[in-house]
Amino acid sequence: MKIAVIGQSLFGQEVYCHLRKEGHEVVGVFTVPDKDGKADPLGLEAEKDGVPVFKFPRWRVKGQALPDVVATYQALGAELNVLPFCSQFIPMEVISAPRHGSIIYHPSLLPRHRGASAINWTLIHGDKKGGFTIFWADDGLDTGDLLLQKECEILPDDTVSTLYNRFLFPEGIKGMVQAVRLIAEGKAPRLPQPEEGATYEGIQKKETAKINWEQPAEAIHNWIRGNDKVPGAWTEACGQKLTFFNSTLNTAGLVPEGEDLPIPGAHRPGVVTKVGLVLFGNDDRMLLVKNIQLEDGKMIPASHFFKGLDSNALELTEEELVMAEAVRSAWKRILPSVLEVEDSTDFFKSGAASVDVVRLVEEVKELCDELELENEDVYMATTFGDFIQLLVRKLRGDDKGHECIIDYVEKAMNKLTLRMPHQLFIGGMFVDAEGAKTYETINPTDGSVICQVSLAQVSDVDKAVTAAKDAFENGLWGRISARDRGQLLYRLADLMEQHQEELATIEALDAGAVYTLALKTHVGMSIQTFRYFAGWCDKIQGSTIPINHARPNRNLTLTRKEPIGVCGIVIPWNYPLMMLSWKTAACLAAGNTVVIKPAQVTPLTALKFAELTLKAGIPKGVVNILPGSGSLVGQRLSDHPDVRKIGFTGSTEVGKHIMKSCALSNVKKVSLELGGKSPLIIFADCDLSKAVQMGMSSVFFNKGENCIAAGRLFVEDSIHDQFVQKVVEEVRKMKIGNPLDRDTNHGPQNHQAHLRKLVEYCQRGVEEGATLVCGGSQVPRPGFFFEPTVFTDVEDHMFIAKEESFGPIMIISRFADGDVDTVLSRANATEFGLASGIFTRDINKALYVSDKLEAGTVFVNTYNKTDVAAPFGGFKQSGFGKDLGEAALNEYLRVKTVTFEY
Repeated sequence: MKIAVIGQSLFGQEVYCHLRKEGHEVVGVFTVPDKDGKADPLGLEAEKDGVPVFKFPRWRVKGQALPDVVATYQALGAELNVLPFCSQFIPMEVISAPRHGSIIYHPSLLPRHRGASAINWTLIHGDKKGGFTIFWADDGLDTGDLLLQKECEILPDDTVSTLYNRFLFPEGIKGMVQAVRLIAEGKAPRLPQPEEGATYEGIQKKETAKINWEQPAEAIHNWIRGNDKVPGAWTEACGQKLTFFNSTLNTAGLVPEGEDLPIPGAHRPGVVTKVGLVLFGNDDRMLLVKNIQLEDGKMIPASHFFKGLDSNALELTEEELVMAEAVRSAWKRILPSVLEVEDSTDFFKSGAASVDVVRLVEEVKELCDELELENEDVYMATTFGDFIQLLVRKLRGDDKGHECIIDYVEKAMNKLTLRMPHQLFIGGMFVDAEGAKTYETINPTDGSVICQVSLAQVSDVDKAVTAAKDAFENGLWGRISARDRGQLLYRLADLMEQHQEELATIEALDAGAVYTLALKTHVGMSIQTFRYFAGWCDKIQGSTIPINHARPNRNLTLTRKEPIGVCGIVIPWNYPLMMLSWKTAACLAAGNTVVIKPAQVTPLTALKFAELTLKAGIPKGVVNILPGSGSLVGQRLSDHPDVRKIGFTGSTEVGKHIMKSCALSNVKKVSLELGGKSPLIIFADCDLSKAVQMGMSSVFFNKGENCIAAGRLFVEDSIHDQFVQKVVEEVRKMKIGNPLDRDTNHGPQNHQAHLRKLVEYCQRGVEEGATLVCGGSQVPRPGFFFEPTVFTDVEDHMFIAKEESFGPIMIISRFADGDVDTVLSRANATEFGLASGIFTRDINKALYVSDKLEAGTVFVNTYNKTDVAAPFGGFKQSGFGKDLGEAALNEYLRVKTVTFEY
């Protein structure tokens, strides 16, 4: 079929190309005249193919068709006119000339929203359905018979751009081609347009886009998004015209705290918050605007409004202006679909991909000799104006001027100067808690106050969750590739290694950890954990699944593993940094953002970790840390509607409460690592020396403050007395003292309340008739020191046989020689199932017992041997879910199934 294409832009170009692929002969292309010496994409494409191109500035004057123009058109002999994106008035002499007439594209479901601003009005009216129409052109322009219509759902925060790019552009091209195919096959319908439901709103222009504040919030939101990006909804405030973009009604958990912005005519003043400008309708509901254009054309984040008025933008020198224009030319070359690169032009929204980032970086490096520029810089400054400001700051050496200000507490110890943050960490900044509330964190070695730490309040939790949510939904974290995410985590691990002595010293100071153990395990395993999960970032994969086909068509089903969103992590006080790392590394590797509540008594390594995330380049808001009480901070995280996952390590009692709160709030995902009473069974055929050595470690490792500590040892009768004797000898060799001394084996308990519980625990054991062989008392010296303790003759009914001490207390019970099944029954007679252990040289016995033990981890001829690659987690009331290993990633991912039919 011979076709004349009358239109413009990329849309017209795509329709033209598809029609030629379908085998149609395009006899001529009519497009708009060149603008600023630049030809329209449709005309450029046709010229490449040798198709005649005409660029009439107009087709008629005073309503009358221009004879020369009509004659030029008629000479082509077109059988159909296709108007894919036509902004000119085409006379009926041309519309009616071909034997098949003319078809035209319209971006609405006619007859609703007739007119040139149809997309705008679809959004302004809050329509739930939108779409496009291909119709037969007539003298009413958009009143002709319908040929084809396709509809789509309008999303709550759709703008003109998102609706066009998601549906109207790609599906509209297919629709035009399908319509031509129907005409060629003689199957094209002509359905008269109904008048019912027809609208005739005027074209949206800047002067008519002023916001009417006497409306509900939803109507104001619809007005703003319906005018985004053109012509832009505006209001007068602060003595100038402000234009609002990127509006959303999704304000769950948002607290409107910040500086008031008085707006004449508005029901209430707007509030400039850390996440944007909060506006109010006359129904008192909120909406949030993310971007504001000032009267001078500068686009700024709404959260920076008052900073923007202070004109923080750099004034460029003449030399810098020349550089900026050279960079603008580079953007134009990389973004051919953008007619003009303005300050507000967004690199990625204009169609750039990751390969274009590399090209831009390399081009700019050539333009600006010796400029240090990385791919991440493009992601951090996506609009042209911001990118130029970033380049100028780098060229001037001012790019380091916006580093986070940290109010350190400094202490000289362990031949180091410790520099410890002590405030909350929210949205990439260290800030005071609401009301400047603080508490004292205590050094367990001598009971002295280390420093005052900010005490998070409920409102601080809401701020942190909002920051994490914004970082997840709108920030760089969700835009960078998984491999780049892994590189950031590798960088974080490297920084932790560089600061390992400082981190280990802080663990000793704040948690009482023996320094050498802290260096190897508390900090060493934390570093390994981040390196391990950094390697997983680009290996999180779905699968393809064969399903029954919908004959005669076929199906393809695949799964995607996606991040959950904002995760809350509540960590215990026994391994402050390591427990944080076990959960946070997997959480971040999966692509989530996180709000961490460290234990109230051990916050300092978590806050130092926060500082290192900044140095590593982890984007702001991805990691947030809130020291505070579990009843306030932990509870609010469990209740918060925007938190989608809680990872908790702590007591079974608190774990049950968290699980209930998570269910009642929003059925958020939960993983729990709870209490333990891990059995260690020592058979007579073991290597006794190794069993004594590892038995000691199973109980006294990390002062007994170890979730998998052997809570009860079952020793076979024939070696029982010898085992006890050797253990007591070893206990007496242990040096109790300052955790920073290199020869110390046993430091202070974590805090005073825990020390008191250990004393009471031992008193109860004696009262019930167990034999206290050694220890059982507080060490008579300053600080929270408790003697390594050994109990024997412990019967199954006793309190100390059933309950966890979480301290350096060895509980030893006998079992009869050869009675494997009975000792297994006793070992499993607990509601806990975190870990367990066996010592035997008999491989058959080892396999049999390990198979029967009801615990998430079974150690055979070893103990405490955890590794970052091995999953860790409990059974029964010791919780569910896994830390470490590939299995840990599943705790922070959700699986989506996608099915195609073709």
